[in-house]
This record gives sequence, structure tokens and C-alpha cells, in this order.
Amino acid sequence: MHIAEGYLPPVQAAAWFAVSTPFVIHGTRNLVHQVRGNPDAKLLLGASGAFTFVLSALKIPSVTGSCSHPTGVGLGAILFRAPVMSVLGTIVLLFQALLLAHGGLSTLGANVFSMAIVGPWVAYGVFVLGRRLGAGLGVSVFCAAALADLATYCVTSAQLALAFPDPDSGFVGALAKFGSIFALTQIPLAISEGLLTVLVVRLLTRVSPQELRRLGLLRRPATTGGAAA
Repeated sequence: MHIAEGYLPPVQAAAWFAVSTPFVIHGTRNLVHQVRGNPDAKLLLGASGAFTFVLSALKIPSVTGSCSHPTGVGLGAILFRAPVMSVLGTIVLLFQALLLAHGGLSTLGANVFSMAIVGPWVAYGVFVLGRRLGAGLGVSVFCAAALADLATYCVTSAQLALAFPDPDSGFVGALAKFGSIFALTQIPLAISEGLLTVLVVRLLTRVSPQELRRLGLLRRPATTGGAAA
């Protein structure tokens, strides 16, 4: 991730576009609804998109036809939920393909599915699960961001394995090959991204606690009667 321009067979590239499109359409409706209901969230939306753009632009060559880098999708998924992040991630990937030659237009559907759909859904699911199990905010954020990063690359490995199966062991052998190569760079990157996302969330809790409470990330302080909102 990002898979380079023209690297996937045309049929598979088109299939990934078809799979990703409904998620992006749903996310666009969700984004419009959130902005209308909470106009003050525009600043954090922009910051989440910028966070994703900067981190995912840090390109480290990894597998032929692809590369390794942080994804940055965990923050937006935690703040605004996965559907919104699918839109922000798609915008980021489109700009990177057009301006940085990072990824490509023909492979945009595949890159969107791995980084802007699977990654955010994993991040949001892990975060919600962690909070329900009683994990602290920092632990939940770290696990969400780190596992979203790893999930993105697991999907990218599967996409490349489908496109280029091993002559002897087929899809399974290719998946093991691509996954093992990615793991060398992606595991430390995922840990780093998790820690960085925790630092960003801690900063936001200091400078914008009211907005985080409005988004449901922080609990409201207890009222005089002792009941929390």
C-alpha cells in the first residue's frame, strides 16, 4: 500500500472500484449529516484528513509495486467513525495519486478498500471494543491505530497475492510471501503510528475537550447530583 499505477490486472482493478464505491457513497452521506449537525467539527475533520495525508505520504519501498508507510486513518475513525474516514481517506489517496505519483488512478479502488475502508473499520471496532472492556482511552487508541495499520497491509498483501499468485503454492504461498515482506517494515511502523495517535488524542483532550465530548470520545463530567451525562 499504495499499489502502484497499472500494477493490478484491469479486471481486478475494476472489481476493487466496484467493491469500494458503496462504502464511499455511504460515508459521504454520513459526513454531510455530521457536518450539518455539528458545524464546529469541520476543524477536526480537516485535521484528521491532514494527519492521514502526512503520515501516508511517508513512503518506504517494501514490495515490488507497493510500499510501506503509516496510514493515519485511526485518528479520524476514532473521532468521526469509519464511514466518514472512508471519504477522507479516498480524498487523500486521490490527491496523492495526482500530486505525488503515490499509488495510482487505476489502483485507486484497491487502495481505498485497504486503507480507507478496512483500516478505519478495524480502528473503530477495536476502539469501541476496548472501551467496552474497560480499557483506558490511551490503550484503546493505541490498539485501534496500530491494528488498523496492520489490517491495511494484510489486505494489500491479499490484493497482491490475488493479482500475482505463486506458480507453485498459488494464492496462499503468495500471501505468505507478501505478508512476510511487509511485516519487516510494517510492524514497527504500526507501533509508531499507535503511539503517535495516542499523543495526538492526548493533545486534543487538553485543547479541545468540549468537542471531544460532543463527539462521544470523552465522557461528560459528573453533574452535581453525581450522575454522568
